[in-house]
Order: sequence, then C-alpha cells, then structure tokens
Amino acid sequence: MMIRTVSSLIIGALIFTGCASIGPGTIERDRFEYSTAIGESWKEMMLLNIIKLRYGDTPIFLEVGSIVNQYILEQELEAVADLRSGELLGDGFGLTGTGKYSDRPTITYTPLVGEKFSKSLLTPIPPHALFILLQSGWNAEFILRICLTAINDMYNSSGRRMSAHEADEGFIQLLDILSNIQQVGGLGSRLIEREGKQSIIFFRHNLDKDIEQQVKTLFKLLKINPEEREYNLVYGSTAADDTEIAMLTRSMIDIIAELAMYVQVPAKHIEENRASPGIVGRASSVTELRSQIFVKSSKQKPEDAFLAVTYRDHWFYIEDTDFRSKRMFSFLIFLLSLAESGSQGLSPVLTLPTG
Repeated sequence: MMIRTVSSLIIGALIFTGCASIGPGTIERDRFEYSTAIGESWKEMMLLNIIKLRYGDTPIFLEVGSIVNQYILEQELEAVADLRSGELLGDGFGLTGTGKYSDRPTITYTPLVGEKFSKSLLTPIPPHALFILLQSGWNAEFILRICLTAINDMYNSSGRRMSAHEADEGFIQLLDILSNIQQVGGLGSRLIEREGKQSIIFFRHNLDKDIEQQVKTLFKLLKINPEEREYNLVYGSTAADDTEIAMLTRSMIDIIAELAMYVQVPAKHIEENRASPGIVGRASSVTELRSQIFVKSSKQKPEDAFLAVTYRDHWFYIEDTDFRSKRMFSFLIFLLSLAESGSQGLSPVLTLPTG
C-alpha cells in the first residue's frame, strides 16, 4: 500500500512539472507592456529633442532595433522513500522540489545616423503624401499649417529666429477655404501617375453655390486655370504654369524646429541668451498659440500632464487638458514614419520561444 501511494505521488508530481508552461501567459502582458513602453519613450524623446533645438542643443534619436525577451522556467523534483519497518527506523517518505524562473530581456538601440538620419529627418515630406492625408480625412488646416513652407508663392509663417515672419494673408485664406471645402465633402482628390509626374484631381462637381464661390477664390489664390480639372503636383515654392500646384514641404527637422518655438522657456534662460525667444510671448491669442503645440515649463513636476520631461533642472510638459497639443504631438510620431517614404518602416520586434 505504501509503495502504491509513493508511486502515485511521484507520477502526479512529474505530470504537473511537465505540463507547466509560462509561454501563453506572457503574450498578452508583454505585447501591451512593451508597446506602451516604446510609445511613451518615443514621445518623451521627441519632446526632449524639441526642447533641445530651442536651446541650440543637438537632437538625438534612437530607434528600438529589436526586443528579445527569453523566459526560462526550470523545475526539479526529488522523491526519497524508506520502506523498511522496525521500531527504530519505521516507515519514511521524503519529497523535495526546487524551481528557477528567469526573465532575460535584451533591447537593442539603433541611433539615427547617415542615410537613415537623412531620409527620416532631412528629407521633405512628399507633397502627394499630404494630399493622401487630406483625402483620408485629416483636417487641411491642421496638416498644411505644420507641414508646408509655401504653396504656389504663398508662404506659411515661421517662428525660427533667423527667418521669423508672419504668414501671407493668402496662405491663411487658403487654409480656411480648403478646410471649408473639405468639411462639406468637396475635396475629392485622387492621385495618378502620368509621364513620371504626380497629378491630382481634387474638386468635386455639383457643389452648392457658396462652396463653388470658395473654389473660384481658391483658383485665384493658387493662380491655376479654373477650366482645368487636372493639375500636376510638384515639389517647390513656385508653379511653372497655371496647371501646376507647387508645394514646398517641410522636413521633420524643420517641423521640430518650428514647434520648438512654442516651448515656454524660462524667462531667465532667454535673458541669458541660453535659448531663442520663440513666439510664446508674442502670440496674439490662445487660439493662435495652440494652433500647433504649446509646451509649458516649471520647476516642479506637473501633476496633470499628458507628457513631461526634465531638462536643465526644469520640467517641460504638455497639459492633459490641451487636446490640440496632444493631437499634434501624437501626429508627429506618425509624420516621422511618413517621412521615411520608401524605407522599411518601423523596426521589427523579435520574440523568441518561451518556456
């Protein structure tokens, strides 16, 4: 009877040990925790680089090249039985077990340098990519204000110290009209390839009279032929003829440098010439100030921040109640991928077998 009991215990323990697996349970946890951590680190790195540019510091970008997380679960069971009988020895049975659990994450970081840096940060965003965004529903004013330097000789504003200027009146009017046309479904763009050029047909027919009048005004602003329905989309500030739409788009480093002007830098740092003045102090209204992004600063850690980083003994942050700034900042991460047109895109995540 004793032998049968011992045998059952040993077999049961071995079955339990062999069936134990930690692999499936790690997928749900790791997938979301790592994706959240990578996303938050990208946002913090982007905000820090925006602040660095305001101080004339060098921006540094590191990609997560790979994530390798290996789990090891080791179990050992030892059973000892003494089946002798007697007054001194008696019957005995011993069961001991040991276990070992290891979590070994290996994360590889790859700095953006060389061709990768040039393509991601220095190459202007392709003009046709912006129109694809407009067609997919992104607001025209939101996209073009941040991504364009000029369109058909109409220039956007700039807050950068060496080239600060207000936007042309026609450019602001253009953004308003495009947004109105887009909201009523009048912006029906599509891209086609013809003789190596990108062409765009972007206005629907049978619009109501008010929108039709705005479309005519838009034709005048762009100096394009209203009789045409197809226009060549090119990169540049000036159109060659009345069938071209020339868009001088910004690179990611240009966009980041522009947004750096919206950082609320401590006044002492500006007085000591540690940072450029920016445009926060001269914005005409909160609406204008928040039309792109607004980053605040303080000596104390903010209590209700969407995102916060430290730099030069100060906290720089975006308020969680500032939805427009949050939306713009999140869009920056998307733009960084968009700027890598033709590249392999995001770095892969490698998961090794578990258990």
